Amino acid sequence: MEQPSNEHHKGNERVDKRVLLIGVGLIGGSLALAIKKEHKEAQIIGYDLNEEQCKLAKSMYVIDAYSNDLKGEVKQADLIILGTPVEETLRLLEEFQDFEFKTGAIVTDVGSTKVNIMSRAQSMLPDGVVFIGGHPMAGSHKSGVGSAKPHLFENAFYVLTLLRRTPEDKVDELKNWLAGTKGNIQVMDAEEHDLVTGVVSHFPHVIAASLVRQVKDQADQNERISSLAAGGFRDITRIASSSPSMWRDIIQHNRKNILGLLDGWIEEMKEVRTLVERNERDELYDYFAEAKAFRDDMPAGRKGAIRSFYDLYVDVVDQAGVISKVTTILADEAISITNIRIIEAREDVYGVLRLSFRTDDDCSNAKECLERHRYETYTV
Repeated sequence: MEQPSNEHHKGNERVDKRVLLIGVGLIGGSLALAIKKEHKEAQIIGYDLNEEQCKLAKSMYVIDAYSNDLKGEVKQADLIILGTPVEETLRLLEEFQDFEFKTGAIVTDVGSTKVNIMSRAQSMLPDGVVFIGGHPMAGSHKSGVGSAKPHLFENAFYVLTLLRRTPEDKVDELKNWLAGTKGNIQVMDAEEHDLVTGVVSHFPHVIAASLVRQVKDQADQNERISSLAAGGFRDITRIASSSPSMWRDIIQHNRKNILGLLDGWIEEMKEVRTLVERNERDELYDYFAEAKAFRDDMPAGRKGAIRSFYDLYVDVVDQAGVISKVTTILADEAISITNIRIIEAREDVYGVLRLSFRTDDDCSNAKECLERHRYETYTV
């Protein structure tokens, strides 16, 4: 691999900061780009078992150089970012117990669960190394450093978890490093993090997968179920399309909270079953009304623990090239589409395109742009 320069001085003897990114993927690459925005003096070094990812990252100016000398790079780094899955992060923390670190170095991660990581960091890292857990709650339907964006975390929650006696000035230092993310940084302890994310992110993924599996079982008996499920059902279970290996690991590392939530869900379903069995008309109304009221009171237009979807529906005539026309209009305005789906398109009947966007602003801009070109659009 290409070896990075060890030169840390530029102009007036200023010592540049050195960032080591371990795991050069979507999240790590996006963090590197965000750091570059605010810390142009920082030299970002990549380390990844997949050298092609490092080469791509360097060609895209995500990193400045890359190395295969992990021990040597750790020794020089002011900030070390573990942009790796939880299992790999745990392995690296164990490996680090025999490494030498730069005085005052900060180590952080991007894992979706925190209790096990914080415990491993507490027991394995040498004295003098500050570990601050991190969880940027943003992602993409894409993966790999080729999809990295400096604004990926903008307005998203970015949770920091602390060990006992974490120096406050080091927390402020990491916040300064992360300023370019423009994320909503929250500090909480690891137990609270895993509980909260278990409730609003991890557990819903289990339920979504279960709903899809139940429909699959029924669809094996009735072929019409699959075609009917392709609409709204497909939308409300989008998160079931997430990485199976990633969610296996997340559930394993948040096992205690997930078990408690599953027990609560089973009791909830028993209550619903009782209402249905007894045909409790008023109670059923109250059940749905309470859920509707809480859901409607949730803040709109804000990012939460689960990646938001911003969809725009466009009425189109069944004509050759209509999709190309729509996408060209948006491309000319530099509006990026993350997904396109044809909901319905029949001869002599208006069809519907569902365009998905990464941000609410992109969706709003696309709506305004297409309506200027006399397309009928709507959101739901």
